[in-house]
Amino acid sequence: MTTKAKSVTSGKVTSAKVAALYDAHVLKNYGPAPCALVRGEGSYVWDAEGRCYLDFLSGIAVNTLGHAHPRWVAAVGGQAAALAHVSNLFHNEPQGRLAARLCERAGPGCVFFCNSGAEANEFLIKLARLWGRERSGGRGGECFEVITATNAFHGRTFGGMSATPQKKVQEGFAPLLPGFVHAAFNDAGDFAAKVSGRTAAVLVETIQGEGGIHEATTEFLRDLRKLCDEKGLLLMIDEVQCGIGRTGTFFAYERAGITPDAIGMAKGLGGGFPVGAAWVRSGYDELFTPGSHGTTFGGTPLACAAAHAVIDVMEDENLLDRVQVQSGPWIESLRALGERHPDSVAGVRGRGYHVALVMKGDPLPWVTRFREHGLLTVRGGTDAIRLMPPLTVAANELETSVDIIDLALGTGGA
Repeated sequence: MTTKAKSVTSGKVTSAKVAALYDAHVLKNYGPAPCALVRGEGSYVWDAEGRCYLDFLSGIAVNTLGHAHPRWVAAVGGQAAALAHVSNLFHNEPQGRLAARLCERAGPGCVFFCNSGAEANEFLIKLARLWGRERSGGRGGECFEVITATNAFHGRTFGGMSATPQKKVQEGFAPLLPGFVHAAFNDAGDFAAKVSGRTAAVLVETIQGEGGIHEATTEFLRDLRKLCDEKGLLLMIDEVQCGIGRTGTFFAYERAGITPDAIGMAKGLGGGFPVGAAWVRSGYDELFTPGSHGTTFGGTPLACAAAHAVIDVMEDENLLDRVQVQSGPWIESLRALGERHPDSVAGVRGRGYHVALVMKGDPLPWVTRFREHGLLTVRGGTDAIRLMPPLTVAANELETSVDIIDLALGTGGA
């Protein structure tokens, strides 16, 4: 096996050679594009053949600072040289300080660190179970249900899949975990109708990313907060994809003026280094006790150093303000594409740098066509292409993205 791998990659690296390695040795649960990416800088990446792409996929909303930001590189390299991992059997200063910085933004409470969004949401599900046991007087199993929204996506663990009412995610893995009820997104009345004596919590995304960039309305989030307060339920917000500044506020739910009881976050928090976190509001943060949950790698000094670099740059370069200022004209330019290409474009959804170009027909061929013209994107839901540039993107790069899409749309149907 080692000999074969060496022979495939001997000499100059090419996209074809890397694809051959994938074909022989990587599980076929993805369908990667035929190009092998080898380098990134700012908003751009290059493949093995030297082709340059404007990266508006950002590693699926991960590369908050783009590629190879010098302050991020210095922070990760410096921490790696000092202390990379010690486990959670010891304190480490970067983790404690990062928890404090997240609580400054979310509110009084405590933070659990993990490695991914799926793990953060799994934590929220376990929190709901503990709260259900608490409110039923310690009688486990009587109050354990979580209400989630139609078209939601909460990850691919068994808890995440069970919370995700999408056939493409759940198919082949039955029986799933019990305890999940689904209600119509942006319909607080339907959520209220689904509440029963078994309900412990509500879990929703502020913006449904995988579902195609569908935004929860301000009224919906406020009504859910009121419903949860009246019924004694936890309001848990999944900000794994839409959080960490992507909409122009640190958390996307902030526009609604609510405070959740728990928040799941990941993706953009580490700027390219795997780190997830779950914040729990004060009053519910004592439900977990020593030994009730854990992870080997969550909150390592190295992961937290990456997250600190992301937040430092966001603050020092006023990235939230830049998202708010630059995203408006960009989104209007995208909307104008619909007027120029009415046979292909149906509209635009989203805000900030979490935007969907809604297509008429299957969007996947357009993802390929945009890549062929030098723009990396990803499908969202059944009808849209997600555009998620780094928060550091320049105004002229946003304009370039519109020009590329305009050109690709004008070269013929996908």
